[in-house]
Amino acid sequence: MTTNNWNIDAVHSGVNFSVRHMVVSKVRGRFAKYSGAITMDDGDITRSVVDVTIEAASLDTGVPDRDTHLRSPDFFDVERFPTLRFRSKRIEKLADSRYRVVGDLTIRDVTREVPLDVEYGGQAKDPWGNERAGFVARASVDRKDFGLQWNQVLETGGVLVGDRVDIELDVQAVKAAAVQAA
Repeated sequence: MTTNNWNIDAVHSGVNFSVRHMVVSKVRGRFAKYSGAITMDDGDITRSVVDVTIEAASLDTGVPDRDTHLRSPDFFDVERFPTLRFRSKRIEKLADSRYRVVGDLTIRDVTREVPLDVEYGGQAKDPWGNERAGFVARASVDRKDFGLQWNQVLETGGVLVGDRVDIELDVQAVKAAAVQAA
């Protein structure tokens, strides 16, 4: 079995989210600072491991006042819980380039198992000789499962912030070094 270590290239990747706002539309945002590694088994991707850490304070929705509120104890409480973390537990092959990566997602002090639907884009060499691999992952989580309870009831019915958060990760990873295992 040969495994290779890959580091997430944050310059060519994205950690994005969206959530319903006032029932009628979605607000989109991203996390600007994150790091992660993939230990990929060349012979069987399902034996690979993914580990990602996101800096909670790096969230950006394009509205500074909203971002400040999201960083507050009402939501992410970034002073007490500076990072979000995902660590895979198992990987299931669904089709040729489609996988389900099931792992533990920790937000604040709550850890829940979350499945990511992943499309593997393959590998290529960049103009400088570095090997790169690409992935797109999607998941939906209920924010209340992670202690993000704040909300406001609207006059017209409904609530200001939806419970479901849609997550999309566009990941480009750069091969670090090969490791031979017995």
